[in-house]
Amino acid sequence: MTQSRDHPITRSLNHPLARSRRPIVQISLDLTSIEEALDHARKAVRAGVDWLEAGTPLILAEGLRAVQALRREFPKHPIVADFKTMDGGYLEAEMMAKAGATHVVVMARAHPATVKAVVQAGRDYGIQVMGDDLGCEDKSAAARGLEDLGADYIVHHIGYDERRDPEVIRAHHGRTPSPLDELEAVVKAVKIPVQAVGGLSVEQVLQLPKYGVHHLVLGAPLTVDAEAFKSPAHDLEGLLREILAKLAEVTEADR
Repeated sequence: MTQSRDHPITRSLNHPLARSRRPIVQISLDLTSIEEALDHARKAVRAGVDWLEAGTPLILAEGLRAVQALRREFPKHPIVADFKTMDGGYLEAEMMAKAGATHVVVMARAHPATVKAVVQAGRDYGIQVMGDDLGCEDKSAAARGLEDLGADYIVHHIGYDERRDPEVIRAHHGRTPSPLDELEAVVKAVKIPVQAVGGLSVEQVLQLPKYGVHHLVLGAPLTVDAEAFKSPAHDLEGLLREILAKLAEVTEADR
């Protein structure tokens, strides 16, 4: 077995030229069929998206066959398997790695033993580990804890249900909570890369590099119908091309 830095795909992400280009762009394939997911992935790759994510609904609906299908069609793209591991960490990470994932997700609210088990599997199978702070009251502390346990990335996450809950919205003075609310503190809390996910608009996604986030995730409602978890009514490929063009402009202006 090899360590994660030796994986043929993840190794290329650590190359200086890879770090010097525009931020990485990842698409969340939060769909419920392999066919739709592959169609989205093809459009995303044509538009220039860098990473593919087998979203939780897709894995629940289709199992690890979805990860296998993505790997067969996109052999050189990093693939995140977002199964949100809470227990059985080594086995779940091992299964996802064998299916073709390069990155797996473990929850910060899992027991530390589970996080350590996922990290160990990551080292053994040459994949990287993303720690998700969904549902944590102190997200900065959760991020530090995940980093201390060996996670390679932090997923700073405001969940689907949380964003829609009337009590949560009232507690935020009538507005929907956003990953931007605590993002600066989370980024400052760790030395590893941070993602920010949870209902962000195009404008908000384009702001993320200013917070020190250089790995951008595009998901619902931008790339998936947030009500039905199906293909959006708009032109997905056209939207992705527009976002990537704007991101290139912002990156060039900030140099």
